Amino acid sequence: MKISELIKDIRPIDISGSIDTDITGVNIDSRKIEAGHLFVAIKGTQVDGHQYIAKAIGQGAAAILCEDMPEQKAEHVCYIRVDSTEDIVGLVATRFYGDPSRKLKLVGVTGTNGKTTIATLLYQMFRKFGHRCGLLSTVCNYIEDEAYPTEHTTPDPIELNKMLAKMVEAGCEYAFMECSSHAIHQRRIGGLRFEGGIFTNLTRDHLDYHKTFENYRDAKKRFFDDLPKSAFAVINADDKNGMFMVQNTKATVKTYSTRSMADFRARILECHFEGMYLEIDGREVGVQFIGKFNVSNLLAVYGAAYMLGKKPEDILLVLSTLKSVSGRLQPVHSPEGFTAIVDYAHTPDALSNVLNAIHEVLNGKGQVITVCGAGGNRDKGKRPLMAQEAVRQSDRVIITSDNPRNEDPQAIINDMLAGLTPQQMKKVISITDRREAIRTACMMAQKGDVILVAGKGHENYQEIQGVKHHFDDKEVLQDIFSA
Repeated sequence: MKISELIKDIRPIDISGSIDTDITGVNIDSRKIEAGHLFVAIKGTQVDGHQYIAKAIGQGAAAILCEDMPEQKAEHVCYIRVDSTEDIVGLVATRFYGDPSRKLKLVGVTGTNGKTTIATLLYQMFRKFGHRCGLLSTVCNYIEDEAYPTEHTTPDPIELNKMLAKMVEAGCEYAFMECSSHAIHQRRIGGLRFEGGIFTNLTRDHLDYHKTFENYRDAKKRFFDDLPKSAFAVINADDKNGMFMVQNTKATVKTYSTRSMADFRARILECHFEGMYLEIDGREVGVQFIGKFNVSNLLAVYGAAYMLGKKPEDILLVLSTLKSVSGRLQPVHSPEGFTAIVDYAHTPDALSNVLNAIHEVLNGKGQVITVCGAGGNRDKGKRPLMAQEAVRQSDRVIITSDNPRNEDPQAIINDMLAGLTPQQMKKVISITDRREAIRTACMMAQKGDVILVAGKGHENYQEIQGVKHHFDDKEVLQDIFSA
């Protein structure tokens, strides 16, 4: 594709060099540049891509998209200057890969908790309906059965459009994706056309990046502001920020609720560790999930499927066959008669939801032992809140290491413990070694008790000083039980 075609939808401030050159690839990572590529220099939060323009040219870049023109320009290289490369890169990537989001029905899911579950269940549901589908999620990306490992909740705009183009090539009719606040704010989804969007809920998270809750909330809202008139927005009416999200949207708005009047409603009839019996819009259905928060997740799936043209009775039939996503309220049963639950809960609200779900099933007939920590190099303000939430709803709590990243694990634990009163500390111990913390919880548990191992869920690694070491909470529990 020629540069002139590639920049057709943008308004450059300045162009130096020929726009008649053929471009064979687009990249924001100079290490991936090959002969004939366009390098997009982005002023990121950690690194300024303009520092790597010379390196990109040395590797064969034929064109540079930038905000600041270099003082010295290479011959036979085209330079295009724009106001914001971050705003433009999505449009360029979409153009280069043939506008793939307009060739399938793309549904985005945003909010603090529930994104992975909802996107994955929609992917599974529409495959069961007989459609070819793609999934872009925190756990893994999929094109039909083929898995593609993921590093971020939402890929960068170039990888994202590349994946969507592969989905189109594979004959996918639908794609379901998580849209993180980082991705929305950094315009990683810029240029994509969404068939619909789903809002789950909003609680404190990622304030290390957004600085204030209002900035975090507004980043989520921008997703709905950008939806076209032809799209739908399925919103959680039980969250106080739900209607705020859609106050400026052009999309058709539908609501779901477990507590009040809404377009899609549900209530729990029965609850067990194996699942729940629900009433959804007047129809009864058995599902293989537990917890009120999962009722909300299932309602979001139901509402989106309905807006995508499926009949209620068909949706409920498939809904009854779906299973929990890896690392989300995943039970591991011990030979001694207690149950361990592995969950990704890594925010105070998510931890509260999971513990509520456990208590709904236990109904006072067993004790709850919680093992949790907090991630390093992330929002420090939520650390004491995590500890408070764990103590509030648990009989015993073991504070341990999560992914300390580049921080001292004990310093993170100390931040969590700082939020507890002397009275609360009586039911808390701290063990830095996560494996030992899980083993200790298993030694404490009696028949009928529940151990919650929270924070890592599907992750099969522990990141310490920039190195990822293999660590899987489920494997650790299974090893302990088998021993």
